[in-house]
Amino acid sequence: MSRVAVLGLGAMGSRMAARLLKAGHSVTVWNRSAGPADALVESGAVSAPTPRAAAAGCELVITMVYDDAASEAVWLAPDTGALAGLEKGCVGIECSTVSLRHVLRLHDLAQERDLAFLDAPVAGSRPQAEAGELVFMAGGRVDVLETVGAVFLDLGRSAFHAGGPGAGALVKLMVNALLAAQTATLAELLGLAARSGADTATALEIIGATAVASPAIVSGGRAMLAGTFAPAAPVDLIAKDLALALRAGRDVGARLPMVAAGGAVFGTANAAGFGGDNLTGVVKLYRNPVPAG
Repeated sequence: MSRVAVLGLGAMGSRMAARLLKAGHSVTVWNRSAGPADALVESGAVSAPTPRAAAAGCELVITMVYDDAASEAVWLAPDTGALAGLEKGCVGIECSTVSLRHVLRLHDLAQERDLAFLDAPVAGSRPQAEAGELVFMAGGRVDVLETVGAVFLDLGRSAFHAGGPGAGALVKLMVNALLAAQTATLAELLGLAARSGADTATALEIIGATAVASPAIVSGGRAMLAGTFAPAAPVDLIAKDLALALRAGRDVGARLPMVAAGGAVFGTANAAGFGGDNLTGVVKLYRNPVPAG
């Protein structure tokens, strides 16, 4: 089994660390606040005082944090950053959903130190992290992915090589943008159905029986109708990710009008106070909640 450090013990990182412990890996953890580490330490993890200390002696260092600023602090802080603590043969892995620009910088800095590095964000949220059903999309050298593939499969059901540095980060932004566009569109259409006097549950059932409906849309629609918005992928995170996708588009001159439209919807929902809701909470913009029947 491998010696793994997990840096960032939020909703995803804590569940990933727990999966690694169950799989028999030696796990060191770090979090900005100490509390989230307690249950993991009780299960056999070692808590480190800094990211650099956590990285020492590990074969893999996985980071799962909120945004670019948090990732930069974890990897690059002058006295405590993990990158300086990586030893030869250790693989640094950025699993957070962060900007393409930031990921490419991390790859460059790792290469300067002759260190192996992957950007490997995941598809899936809290239930998938608990069940080991995450999908990894990795950017970087394929031989580096091959060295850590077995650990990824202890955390998820598949690990794809998306391409060179930054490819994993880019595909993750594409995945989240597509999910956001579908969710926002369904929310406004259910609002239309409700205001038109239609049976929204029947409308959703019919849509779900067609080829246009993804599993995420069917389950998301049911949550909208039930008015259950416990966060798995919260509105504020989706708004953040859409902004990252738009920035990536600006950097290469790509037009992203649909992403911009989705960003406006989720930005409005966030500003309206729905940021902590699951992304399906955007339905509150159209009727709060859209009733079934």
